[in-house]
Amino acid sequence: MRLNMFRVARKASPGWNVAKSLAQMAVLWCLFLFLGPFVITRAEAALGIAGFAFAAQHVAGTVLFLAASIGAVWSCVTMARIGLGTPLPLDCARNLVVSGPYRFIRNPMAVVAMLQAFGVGIWLGSWTVFVYGLIGEAAWNWILRPMEERDLVERFGAAYEHYRDSVRCWVPTFPGYLRNMENVDR
Repeated sequence: MRLNMFRVARKASPGWNVAKSLAQMAVLWCLFLFLGPFVITRAEAALGIAGFAFAAQHVAGTVLFLAASIGAVWSCVTMARIGLGTPLPLDCARNLVVSGPYRFIRNPMAVVAMLQAFGVGIWLGSWTVFVYGLIGEAAWNWILRPMEERDLVERFGAAYEHYRDSVRCWVPTFPGYLRNMENVDR
C-alpha cells in the first residue's frame, strides 16, 4: 500500500486560495526560517562553534532574504491563482501550473527556500544554518520531489511530463517554458 500524502484542494475562489497559501507560507517561514535558525545558533553558542562576520553582513543577508521572499510570494500566489490550490501537498493545486516563476524553474518554492535559508545564515553569520538549508533542499530533492512528481504524472499525464522534460528543476530555463503542447495528449 502506497502512502499518498497529496490531496487536491477543494474548489475555492482564487482569493481564498491566496489567503490560505500566504498563511501557510507564514507558518512555514516562522518554523523553518526563524525558529529553526534560532535553535541552531543557540546550539552553536552552547557548543562553542564559531560563526563568521564581514562588513555589510546584515545588509547582504537581508537583501538575499528579501529577494528570495519576493520569489516565494510570486510562486505562492501563482500556485493559488492559476493552480487553484496551495503549495502544500495536503491542499495541492487543481491545475498544472506552468506560468509565472514555474515557467522558468520546476519548483521555485524549493529554490527560494534555500536562498532564504542562506540569507538567514549570512545575517546570523552561521555556517550551520547554511548546512541546515542544504539538508532541507536535499530532503526535498531526494524524498519529497519524487513523490510529488509521481503525483503530478498521475494527475496531469503527458502535459506534466512535457513540462518536466522542458524545464530544469534547480537551474532556471531561459527563455522559459513555451508550452508547445501540439504533440502532447491532454
